[in-house]
Amino acid sequence: MRKDLKAFVVTGASSGIGRAIADRLVAQGHYVFASVRKPADAQVLNAAFGANGQAVLFDVSDMAAIEAAAKQVGEVLGTKTLSGLVNNAGIALPGPALLQPMAEIEQVMNINFMGVVRCCRAFAPLLGADPARTGPKGRILNITSVSGKFGYPFTAAYVAAKHAVEGFSDSLRRELLLVGIDVIVVGPGAVKTPIWEKGAEAGGRRYAETIWGKPLERLTKSLAAMDEEGLEAEIVADVVEKALTIPHPKTRYAPVPNKLVNWWLARLLPARIIDRIIGKNLSLLP
Repeated sequence: MRKDLKAFVVTGASSGIGRAIADRLVAQGHYVFASVRKPADAQVLNAAFGANGQAVLFDVSDMAAIEAAAKQVGEVLGTKTLSGLVNNAGIALPGPALLQPMAEIEQVMNINFMGVVRCCRAFAPLLGADPARTGPKGRILNITSVSGKFGYPFTAAYVAAKHAVEGFSDSLRRELLLVGIDVIVVGPGAVKTPIWEKGAEAGGRRYAETIWGKPLERLTKSLAAMDEEGLEAEIVADVVEKALTIPHPKTRYAPVPNKLVNWWLARLLPARIIDRIIGKNLSLLP
């Protein structure tokens, strides 16, 4: 790695938004440490990045593996600071909150929220919390979602995790004023990735015979359609790259398609009206 390059860690970089972010940073002349869980994905990324980046193997649910990866990154950096940590890794497992297995809810919280906490702790010293490191202080950028501000039915675990990351980010940003590390949130709307399709497949039709079967089926189809019509992952990657590199970034960015309907109306209309609209669309009203 050349000493003049900015270096970034991107978690969950095997596909989707994470891969797009890693590709964007490399294209802009930066060095990327891209986290993946599978050696085969690491080989693909190493071949794609060449001298401009490398894959690091860890699961965000494994603190020991994250700490080992941070040590590996630190050895490559030498005494330099890491320019940024992008916490992107996450999963989506839909289901009725009263029926979804507790193990699934815990899994979503463990990966989508606690994974962020673990990575922030492990990589903060490289970002400049360690005063022995030289160079500009790095930034933490947490990928949340519209779901970090708005709760769709049957996505309670995912919504709870994203709300948790939003709150954690605000608190952490203020704590890190002491060491000069900024914390930024990017909360996209629908993006053309298969995250909800994968989650629906994992859950199968286990709830089909319950009172929530039909509404959940409607929601799954709606989310799949939204993903197909959503933003290209590269648009989110562009927002992320700018937030990591411009002199004075905002604390939160919301790249959302059809922003008037999908962002502003949902935030400005009274919650009871939103309840009725969703209830009608998903056949949840008695």
